[in-house]
Amino acid sequence: MRRRAHRTTLTAFLLAAGATACLTGCGSGQDGGDKASGSTAAPASASASASASSTSASASDEPFAGLTGAEISERALKATTGARSLRMAGSVPDEESGGTLKIDIALDRRGDCAGTMSMDGQGEAELIKTGDTLYLKYDERFLRAQSKGEPQADTEALVSLLAGRWTSMSAAGADAKEMAGFCDLDQLLEDAGGSGDDTPAKVTRGRATTVDGTPALTLYETDGAERSTVYVATEGKPYLLRFESGSEREPGALTFTGYDEPVPAESPAGEVLDLDGPGGTKA
Repeated sequence: MRRRAHRTTLTAFLLAAGATACLTGCGSGQDGGDKASGSTAAPASASASASASSTSASASDEPFAGLTGAEISERALKATTGARSLRMAGSVPDEESGGTLKIDIALDRRGDCAGTMSMDGQGEAELIKTGDTLYLKYDERFLRAQSKGEPQADTEALVSLLAGRWTSMSAAGADAKEMAGFCDLDQLLEDAGGSGDDTPAKVTRGRATTVDGTPALTLYETDGAERSTVYVATEGKPYLLRFESGSEREPGALTFTGYDEPVPAESPAGEVLDLDGPGGTKA
């Protein structure tokens, strides 16, 4: 489910079908009238919900004074793709299942990550990747939801074996590839540049606001009949703070925090079921 790459403002998107995070985005899009103020709509709720409230800004204290939407977008792209780590949380559609994937995960350039995911609110899976090892823990609801259509005896055996228990496997193995894709920050940021082959979308400025208490500027990205909303930090580095898709086909919202902060990716304490090892369990 790879969204085509626009040469436009920062766009955040999750490749849910491949369980890979992807940030697609901008280059030198046109501003189309520029500096037009817009109403800041309240963001949709996400795993780490963002509260955005509109505020007035005079010309003297206007964030990014004198810059067009496209120029602000360029600065945000440069800052965001330069991050060593970040945390993203929110909900996006999963094309393969037709459901909604909810994530909250911190990841870094080393490929380490830690977080949670769920599908349609049916249970939760925790994941940690540190070094070459991927750790996963599923609750009972998640396992039962993912086992629909399987023989009852097989489902009960799976739940008995795995529910609430940490497992480990090689991150390079075939069974771990999709899950490990969540931890590929290098790929996520590499994809942020896009291909530059598509027609630029129009980027316009909105009002000053806040996202979870962080001062931000709203940018509106118009692509045909679709208008998505991007929030860019106005204090410190101009990081992407939140993206809200305006697409009916690909709805979703992601919030970005934890830039350049350590990722809490540590091997779980206690007994771990080794899915690669002959004995199956390690301390």
